[in-house]
Amino acid sequence: EVQLVESGGGLVQAGGSLRLSCVASGFTFDDYAIGWFRQAPGKEREGDGVSCISSSDVVTYYADSVKGRFTISRDNAKNMVYLQMNSLKPEDTAVYYCTAVRGTPICDYVDADYRGQGTQVTVST
Repeated sequence: EVQLVESGGGLVQAGGSLRLSCVASGFTFDDYAIGWFRQAPGKEREGDGVSCISSSDVVTYYADSVKGRFTISRDNAKNMVYLQMNSLKPEDTAVYYCTAVRGTPICDYVDADYRGQGTQVTVST
């Protein structure tokens, strides 16, 4: 069974940090780019993605809104992708989803091969 499971969300004060994890199973993880997307309450999902990383760990993407604050990484030996989120802001509050894409573009929610169920991140003022 193919699964992408996110974890690490929670409630944090503005300026704080969280590390999200996405663990994959049921497919050849090394062949897939992994992306993080988010959807804030009452808003549409951010279409271009928050951050994505290629299967080879060579290419990464960050939305302008998170550059310098978020860092994506992957551990292919553990089938894991991490999103380290620092200097969190209330506007980062959202459900965060991870996706797996075989090929390009590396950030693609709609045409992703697999998607997780999401983890809630809430940043208080």
